[in-house]
Amino acid sequence: MGKNFVLEREELKLLIKEALEECFDPDYGLEIRPELFELLKQSSKEKEEGRGISLKEAREFLGL
Repeated sequence: MGKNFVLEREELKLLIKEALEECFDPDYGLEIRPELFELLKQSSKEKEEGRGISLKEAREFLGL
């Protein structure tokens, strides 16, 4: 026979949450490369400073 074990409520919630993330998030478990992380930080900083272009401007620039 199998062994019985007891999970605390929070442990069970965490297991369920992780299982759902793994099933429904295609990027679950992937890591962001350091250079991409730096680009994202820079982009966020530029947005806070009011620099950069809007999505509308980018679409127009790219002819989309």
